[in-house]
Amino acid sequence: MIVRTQEQKETLLEAGKRLGIVLETLAQAVSPGLSVDVLDTMAEKLIREKGDIPSFLNYTPEDFPRPYPASLCVSVNDEIVHGIPNENPRVLKDGDIVSLDLGLTHKKVIVDSALTVSVGKTDKKSYALMDATASALEAGIATLKPGNHLGDIGRAIQEVIEHAGFAVVKELGGHGVGDEVHEEPYISNYGKPGDGQELVEGMVLALEPISSAGKASVVLGNDDYTYRTRDGSRSAHFEHTILIEKDAPLVVTRRPSEI
Repeated sequence: MIVRTQEQKETLLEAGKRLGIVLETLAQAVSPGLSVDVLDTMAEKLIREKGDIPSFLNYTPEDFPRPYPASLCVSVNDEIVHGIPNENPRVLKDGDIVSLDLGLTHKKVIVDSALTVSVGKTDKKSYALMDATASALEAGIATLKPGNHLGDIGRAIQEVIEHAGFAVVKELGGHGVGDEVHEEPYISNYGKPGDGQELVEGMVLALEPISSAGKASVVLGNDDYTYRTRDGSRSAHFEHTILIEKDAPLVVTRRPSEI
């Protein structure tokens, strides 16, 4: 999506605000003993009661064999992304870490955001993994200026994650968003400064650094959606939708606690 009018911008901002509120509500609901399908039901209810649409429900990404069957992606521990919460739902345990990834459509404008939280208290390495991935997202956001390139984003994200001693999951990355759930350009979480497409004012991008506490090799589960780390190590995932503006990037999916 390229934002060209004030009306488009206002709709995008409202969509992002609504998603931030829903995602924070879900994160606060995470607790030991909770079945992940409850989070999915909650996500759909919160979105629809405001007149919006869960963007992921029944969406079929390119090269995937079936529509995604839930509103929310819930990925626990070694699950990296796209965990399906309403098929064979698992119960969260104290010490788990869980990624919540959600899309919302407001007046035909789509926004996308994710965060990883602990279930109760977890171990120091998991906290460090989450902190590094969240910091990598902020580093990537800081590069979103007209005239910079996709490689600048990837390099900024990669440096933060690797400096913290973790691995970048290179098979997965961010994307354009707004008119569709996934649009061009694809945004790698690694790269070289100056490489790739040039960024322009008005672009709407979803950055999503994804990291692993072990090796970054991935495997796709039998459900056709859930990616896991091949070595069983834990993974963290953070994401925001951002509008590129002339003076500074505008993060439209900030959660209330981040503002």
